[in-house]
Order: sequence, then C-alpha cells, then structure tokens
Amino acid sequence: MAAQTLHRSQSALGAFYRRMKARLVTPKVITATAHKLARIFYHLWRSREAYDAPGAEAYEQQYRQRLIKSLKQKAQTLELAMVPKDSLP
Repeated sequence: MAAQTLHRSQSALGAFYRRMKARLVTPKVITATAHKLARIFYHLWRSREAYDAPGAEAYEQQYRQRLIKSLKQKAQTLELAMVPKDSLP
C-alpha cells in the first residue's frame, strides 16, 4: 500500500515510481516500488542508520548520469563519438 501512494510524492521513490510507470503497467510498477522500499527498509534495519531521503531532483540527476554513461559505452562499442551540443557550429 505504501508503494501505491508514491505516485504524488516529491521524493526519489516517487520519481522512481513515475519513471517505471512510463514503461510498465501499474501492477508491475507497484511491485517494483514495493521491492525497492523493502530493500531500503532491510538495509536500514541491518545497518541501524537513519534514512536520508535524496529527493526527486537528486534521483533524476543520478538517472541522467547513468543514462549518459550508458550512451557513451554504446557509442564506443559502435565506434562512434559523442559530441556535446555546445561544441557544434
């Protein structure tokens, strides 16, 4: 039930829910988000640490960095070069 309420949340988990919702059907999104919540809870329970919520913007920035890294690796595999938009004439 906690995973279902994240679609309006402005947290990293809410951003994860919305990103998954764009790709999957609702039951699978809820299951994936609940699984992520369970992993976070288990980690916090085992380590006895406080939860530090990163926020939606931090999650989006991290996702963007992962996407750029993946694209660079794909371009290198295809023997292509990625050029930043600013350096084009």
